[in-house]
Amino acid sequence: MNIRMAPVTLLGLVLLAASSRADGALTAEEVSSLFHQANEAFRQANSATDDSARQRLYEKAILSFERIINHGRIVNARLYYNLGNVYFLKGDIGNAILNYRRAERIDSADSNIQKNLAFARSRRFDKVTTKTKKRILQTLFFWHYDFSLKTRFVLACAFFAVVCISLTVVMWFGARAPPKVTAVIGGILTISFFSSVFVEAGAQAKTISGVITAEQVVARQADWRDSAPSFKEPLHAGTEFDLIEQRTGWFHIRLSDNSDGWITDDAAELI
Repeated sequence: MNIRMAPVTLLGLVLLAASSRADGALTAEEVSSLFHQANEAFRQANSATDDSARQRLYEKAILSFERIINHGRIVNARLYYNLGNVYFLKGDIGNAILNYRRAERIDSADSNIQKNLAFARSRRFDKVTTKTKKRILQTLFFWHYDFSLKTRFVLACAFFAVVCISLTVVMWFGARAPPKVTAVIGGILTISFFSSVFVEAGAQAKTISGVITAEQVVARQADWRDSAPSFKEPLHAGTEFDLIEQRTGWFHIRLSDNSDGWITDDAAELI
């Protein structure tokens, strides 16, 4: 897989840094300097022949990107995407998927984010299957699962416009079957896509997701270290979950097959 950095407009980052300026936050000049350092380290890492030197340069790029995000108070899909790329090339699947997911949450319509996220998922160790019922729903309502939230909203608005135009034609010109049929079909599609948008927006507001970033962690049946394991094998980096409950030092997580367990909170990051 040919990993390339997404173009990030430096002026855009500087403006974001200026608009989000707060006590302790990076200045626009510091953001600009870190951005150049990260890109230069990434470029040198890709041309390095020594593996240890390559790893050090990837780590330098990671630190620079993370300082921009965390201390610059900047939320940008391409920054998260580029950070995910560096982690992926460094061999850290967990943090790669974490940052691709963060990028996806901001811009789910970006095909590069979707492609790299899918590829990173294919490289993780754990193969958690999806329940049959959910797979059937994903097949029947493919447009709900495959289209981004932004795309579905745009389509809903487009179909609503078709309905309005069709009804106008019927009222003003007394047109018969074709405009009426178009209005009915457009109305069904409008309701379907708007419903999909509302359902997903509500689910995103309620659901907190995360990714295991530790190399491996034993999921347990309760929130103490001597509790019995929930699974025969440990969970590994890159495994995604929904958060059920959070307690001091612990996450209660649910996997895509509806199995659940408790893991220490230092083994994962929330999206």
